[in-house]
Amino acid sequence: MKRVVIVGGGIAGMTVAKTLLEGKMQAEITVVNSAPHYFAGPSRPLLLTGEQSLDRIVRSYEEVARRGVKVMVGTVYSVDPANRKVRLVGGYASDGGVKELQYDYLVLAPGVVLDGSGITGYDKYRGNVLNVYDPGRVRTLKERVWKAEKGTVVVYAPKAPYRCAPAPTETATLIDAVLRHRGVRDKFRIIHIDANDKTQPPVIADVVAELYRKLGIELVVNQEIAEIGENYVVTKSGERYNYDILAMLEPNRTPKFIAEAGLGENWISVRGPQDLRHPKFDDVLAAGDAASLPFPKNQEIAFESALFAANKILEMEGLSHRASVQYAFLGWAYVGNPEGRLETLSVMFGLDFTTQPPKPTKDPQPKREYTQRKDSWEQSYLANLFGY
Repeated sequence: MKRVVIVGGGIAGMTVAKTLLEGKMQAEITVVNSAPHYFAGPSRPLLLTGEQSLDRIVRSYEEVARRGVKVMVGTVYSVDPANRKVRLVGGYASDGGVKELQYDYLVLAPGVVLDGSGITGYDKYRGNVLNVYDPGRVRTLKERVWKAEKGTVVVYAPKAPYRCAPAPTETATLIDAVLRHRGVRDKFRIIHIDANDKTQPPVIADVVAELYRKLGIELVVNQEIAEIGENYVVTKSGERYNYDILAMLEPNRTPKFIAEAGLGENWISVRGPQDLRHPKFDDVLAAGDAASLPFPKNQEIAFESALFAANKILEMEGLSHRASVQYAFLGWAYVGNPEGRLETLSVMFGLDFTTQPPKPTKDPQPKREYTQRKDSWEQSYLANLFGY
């Protein structure tokens, strides 16, 4: 029986496992995840307003195991593609320690690492760095936004690509909505510093710029944060911005074991968007945010790349099943609520990568319906992949 090891138990990793099962592949499928649960990404910003709760977006792996997938909790620290070995450490108390897994196929879907190591002062002041990506830090960000009476909020987006492109703009507009709801918005300055020439995703950058103008959110583009102090940040061009609350997304990269194994630098090298095999190894594939793809890093692309990866394994095994897939997505970006109601509105956007150049779509009119649609979309993914 073939052994498939999948590093990462998120949307991409679980999609690969599920698709291989649907394809009737006779294999021992092992998913290695660094945590005993999965924390869904798209609706995390709504934790700030209280419209989302952890119990709705956290899933464990019990139902996945019932399907015949072995889930191991541990941190992968080494991959040896020449000898088909994965090394990990950790796990539950009963089986913790160093382990080594052999594989016939390895699918790398570890997600991204938030890396602020290149920013002066980051190690010392990391405790000041909050965002909507980490469950602990989003909780602290929420507390500060709801308790502060005045001050300056700095929101930061690093150079693209990074996971969940609209998250920084969602953070800024949701903080604005909370402050309006509390009746203290006029006592705050909100500054969005962006390392890119426009907010992400570019297809709705004009919509965001106009919204920021109406909300009084200041936008500074083409500025990378180079230094963090106790109450200030400095950009590479020398501009200094004081902050009372810092909602900052660090630059994204893959875990270091990827580069150490020679599988890529910032991202895992692949042969192409539809052939997710590594250029040097037929039995090593990548999927999700960690793969080097010319697309945004979001849940839909993670799902689609995982289907392509699974299809390639099924093809190499001589099996006929193929999941239907193409790169095209429709998404929704939260834009807060200018009236200060905790009923978040969203705008719709999409990109169809089956045409060149990619065909964009968008509805610039914020709607409550789009927020509800995004919630239904996320919940359907969770139910499909995690069983509930």
